[in-house]
Amino acid sequence: MFAGPSKLLKSRLKSLQDNLATENPILIDAVDSFKELDRVGYRLGLLSPDQSFATTISWWPLISILGTFSAGKSSFINSYLGVNIQLTGNQAVDDKFTVICYSQDEQVRVLPGLALDADPRLPFYQISEEIEKVAAGEGSRIDTYLQLKTCKSDALKGKILIDSPGFDADEQRNSTLKITDHIIDLADLVLVFFDARHPEPGAMKDTLQHLVEGTIRRNDAGKFLFILNQMDSTAKEDNAEQVVAAWQRAIVQTGLSTGRFYCIYNEKAAQPIEDEHLRQRYQEKLDVDLGEIKHRMSEVSVERVYRIIGALENTANQIEQQAVPKIKQVMELWYRKVLIYDGILYGLLIALLITLSVYAGYWVEWSFQPPWLESFKNSRVIQGITAGVIFAVFAGIHFWIRRKVANKIVKTLPTENGPGNIAAAFIKNIHPLRSVFAVNPAGWGRRARKTIERVRNEADNFVKSLNDNFADPLGRKEAERLEQEAALVSKAESKAD
Repeated sequence: MFAGPSKLLKSRLKSLQDNLATENPILIDAVDSFKELDRVGYRLGLLSPDQSFATTISWWPLISILGTFSAGKSSFINSYLGVNIQLTGNQAVDDKFTVICYSQDEQVRVLPGLALDADPRLPFYQISEEIEKVAAGEGSRIDTYLQLKTCKSDALKGKILIDSPGFDADEQRNSTLKITDHIIDLADLVLVFFDARHPEPGAMKDTLQHLVEGTIRRNDAGKFLFILNQMDSTAKEDNAEQVVAAWQRAIVQTGLSTGRFYCIYNEKAAQPIEDEHLRQRYQEKLDVDLGEIKHRMSEVSVERVYRIIGALENTANQIEQQAVPKIKQVMELWYRKVLIYDGILYGLLIALLITLSVYAGYWVEWSFQPPWLESFKNSRVIQGITAGVIFAVFAGIHFWIRRKVANKIVKTLPTENGPGNIAAAFIKNIHPLRSVFAVNPAGWGRRARKTIERVRNEADNFVKSLNDNFADPLGRKEAERLEQEAALVSKAESKAD
């Protein structure tokens, strides 16, 4: 049975489109494309009525800032915003994830984690449920993990910053890692800070593995920038190259062989560099690297749009190339096991009946001759009742086996794996009225395939439209501009004559 989106979800998606109306029409159309994929997801059983593929991604430009304690994350944020919004210090000064948004209010405001958990327009919507899954009882303590800060800074317009607590915290570690993974998935740009004052990265092996190792398997590894902060501390020994090399070796040991470090420091808090030549060399390096970082941050809105379109196409591909084959694979496994157990139990039941009939003396010289056989032959009512009982027994055994085998298989399936819930989709395919011989999963047919193909084509058209806005390889826009200018000049000359 087809179940559409709930009223609450419809309202949420409508609100999303209303908020996007002033930004980019392509994003409004992208929401509609996600809705088309949702309909496929509902029919397949991958989505429940309160779920949407559109809500699994962030629609706002997000910059996530991760790193270890005292790596200078807060100082960098304050400098970038031009507002002292984050506390700074050599020790852990803030043990919460802080979402920083723009506000017209001149005053910096700090709001509790509930402001994020309950607002579908912001990241971390209903994150308390995810925390509860990894740490029972912690979901109700959302304010100990999250806070929302607002300030009036032009650098914040059109984007959201997420500052993380020091990554090497021991308390509440599982919940912290869950949120960290969540914001990494959501973010358009991830700044990973390390402290140049601690040139022994080997002691931070666990931190490096989680921050770096996971990027190797990602198709968006380009959004990670590894930043070696406090580089002014290396000026006294003039060993910047050795410090960078040590961290690069540590990164390579985790398996990541691409990318490079950005080397920066806070000029206001920097140690004085007496040697003018050395100071100039450090300053030039700072200007280049800091300039590149800020440029990437300024372009995050553009990257956000491409990310969303990419997520749209990727979701369509995952449904067809991962979810459906996985459902088919599980269905085939279930089908084989049901037939095997059917054969075993039916065989045992028949063997038991034959054995009981032998002991009852119903067989005479290999001929089945029970005393009630004549009555059975002469009464269609008895025949019908007997046939009904036999059918009910065999059907009962069959459906009992179907249920038992399905329950065992479901326990092996992840509830969160790729696009939607594979376990829920499989359960939809074991409905008593659905044959074990069904080839395609419930909800998957020509209509669903056409929807997937249409969404893929829409995604390609979205990308083309974006490219037209940001690129003009044939110089057509310039030619049009020159033609317009020539027309204006000609018109002006005509008036002058």
